[in-house]
Amino acid sequence: MRHAAQPTALITGASDGIGYQTARRLASVGWNVLLHAPTHERGEDALRRLVDDNVPSERLRVVAADFARLSEVRAMAETVAASHSRLDVLVNNAAIVGPPSRTVTVDGNELTFQVNYLAAYLLTRLLSSQLHASGCGRVVNVSSTLHRTANLDWADPQRVRTYRPVAAYAQSKLALTMFSRELAHDQTNQLVMISVHPGVVETPLRRIYSPSTPGASVSDGGTVLAHLVSPQIDVTAGGYYEQLTPAKPAALADKPTAVRRLARLSDRLTGLVSPTEKAS
Repeated sequence: MRHAAQPTALITGASDGIGYQTARRLASVGWNVLLHAPTHERGEDALRRLVDDNVPSERLRVVAADFARLSEVRAMAETVAASHSRLDVLVNNAAIVGPPSRTVTVDGNELTFQVNYLAAYLLTRLLSSQLHASGCGRVVNVSSTLHRTANLDWADPQRVRTYRPVAAYAQSKLALTMFSRELAHDQTNQLVMISVHPGVVETPLRRIYSPSTPGASVSDGGTVLAHLVSPQIDVTAGGYYEQLTPAKPAALADKPTAVRRLARLSDRLTGLVSPTEKAS
């Protein structure tokens, strides 16, 4: 199979914020970029704004999926796989802070856990062949320093008993950081997955960090992500970064048994294995 001349990246949550800025930076230097948005309308709006900002339209393509519906994640993955035999980079950036009251998706999962983590987990799994086909595929999971404040209650990962929006957000980022560690010890694996806190950036998510203190610009956040996706930049497989600096993740991320347990749970919750299969 002949490789395309330009690398290709899929960026989730690319209709605004640091996802949009990362897409702008990559497309401006020759990458082909798949812009994920929750709807085609929002994706097309982002594409128009990028073109107005002198980004070549031929570098851009919109893909849409509402991450609150795993069926849409699967459909988007099928669309990407059908048109791209290889994918160089996947940036799992899409995220929300959940509503004040616990909300359950049509798939039966707590909303924040699904949108911020389970959708990313499923998308990465479904596109693993395309990422491996590049020979040096890279997955960048956008985490948060708040993941260190979280813990996973294995008896209640869906937060039925205790739900608070910020705690649910922190748990989703802990799960995403743990997922990033999963392939770190597989020496035969060519796929590199890392997690990164891109800084406290001026997006709607900033209010959960410091409501009264302005964040960095979204452009700064996009610069961090664009730097880390570059194949010319060496990163540590499974590493957690705070901006461009390697940092220590939460202790649970360094426990292989917990990482494997989360993977088994995630397989069941996303339907990658039968929901009746028991954890081993």
